[in-house]
Amino acid sequence: MSDVCITHLLSYKRVEKWPLMDNPLPTLAISSSYLLFLWLGPKYMENREPFQLKKTLIFYNFSMVIFNFFICKELFLAARSAGYSYICQSVDYSDDPNEVRIAAALWWYFVSKGVEYLDTVFFILRKKFNQVSFLHVYHHCSMFTLWWIGIKWVAGGQSFFGAHMNAAIHVLMYLYYGLASFGPKIQKYLWWKKYLTVIQMVQFHVTIGHTALSLYMDCEFPHWMHYALICYALTFIALFGNFYYQTYRRTPRQPREPKAAKALSNNWVSNGLSKGLGNGAGVVVVGGKVEAKERSSGVDNGNGRRKRKGRAKRD
Repeated sequence: MSDVCITHLLSYKRVEKWPLMDNPLPTLAISSSYLLFLWLGPKYMENREPFQLKKTLIFYNFSMVIFNFFICKELFLAARSAGYSYICQSVDYSDDPNEVRIAAALWWYFVSKGVEYLDTVFFILRKKFNQVSFLHVYHHCSMFTLWWIGIKWVAGGQSFFGAHMNAAIHVLMYLYYGLASFGPKIQKYLWWKKYLTVIQMVQFHVTIGHTALSLYMDCEFPHWMHYALICYALTFIALFGNFYYQTYRRTPRQPREPKAAKALSNNWVSNGLSKGLGNGAGVVVVGGKVEAKERSSGVDNGNGRRKRKGRAKRD
């Protein structure tokens, strides 16, 4: 029997009785329902007032902080007890307690990605439709769906590294969201929002470097998963990089002057100045409106009269 078949049988035996792991249909059904809600949710909320959900968001976000901290802690402690290498670690399909603990922590990580679908649900119920971007949907939907494959076949070994790092970042991310849920009194102190995006982009670069090193060392881990992970991380670097540029680096365009006002302004400059404003009035543009403003062609000489500019009269 080939190594691939042995891996399949061993991985299947270890997780076959775990919830959602018997076959991919439940996971695909949940993801399909998520995509369906993306279409029906905004239609439902179209003529309704947005929900506030302040208490719900506070509870949800801080629950996710605790959930991700638990996953991070379990992966760290179990990997240390199992003597895992952060450079190259093959999957051990035995019933070793530490290996089972790592597999269980990775399964909880997979479940957390399904729970994170609620991020989008809350955005739509609050009518924050601008937050539901392509990056947001792609990230949420793909992570939950693809991690089913990871748990099914490689719930251990190299898989722990990315999940461990991502769970730690999500502790910070949901901590930020939880604090922001308290409103403007707390939000004014959350100056570090953009650094969360920076940390996420660093995470993807580290993922690519770590995976490339594993390939170079010919680590005993499915190579096709390594190549797929590199491609997947590159898509996130492109999308998160664009998000960072659009949000924090791009200089907003100045509002363009209305054409009519611009034409009148140019007319005043060309006609009024070149002709010396002979009628004593000029056209100026104030706040996009055209107004008339009297202008004198002379300079006050101190006795209430104004000197006329130009050539002096001859006697």
